[in-house]
Amino acid sequence: MAYQVDFKEVTPVGLASSPVKDALAGLRANEARYFWNKYRHVFVTRTVAEDPETVPWVDQILAERDLHFPYPVLEVSRFEEAGTKFADVFYENGLVVSVMYALDAAGKRAVGFKLADGMAVPVELADKFKFARQKSKLAGTIRGSYFVIKGTH
Repeated sequence: MAYQVDFKEVTPVGLASSPVKDALAGLRANEARYFWNKYRHVFVTRTVAEDPETVPWVDQILAERDLHFPYPVLEVSRFEEAGTKFADVFYENGLVVSVMYALDAAGKRAVGFKLADGMAVPVELADKFKFARQKSKLAGTIRGSYFVIKGTH
């Protein structure tokens, strides 16, 4: 079921099975606020059944770094704005994978990892990435890292 994310009143709608559902809802709201402030884009998430193309596309990009996440996916978001494709995958354990992929080959292309407050760093990322911390009114402490996409996807 499509969910228009409200960044003024954070709710764990669609995230109930996550052990860090409130923090994950805060991360989702933080994403919604970012896209509203930057692009005036209303952030909408969907189930994988409603959008079966996003996870395989993100997995293809993650394969550049030999990354695969075996965690259940709760929601995804995908849209195009200002010549850039954006995708977010919200995993049950509290991990959020965000892709920014410029359609122009000279543009910015990167994958970001955000960890919900209260979750451990996934073993797939622990030895490969360092995580910076950022405070957020919506999400508490966000730990994040990223890598630049090199291939064409």
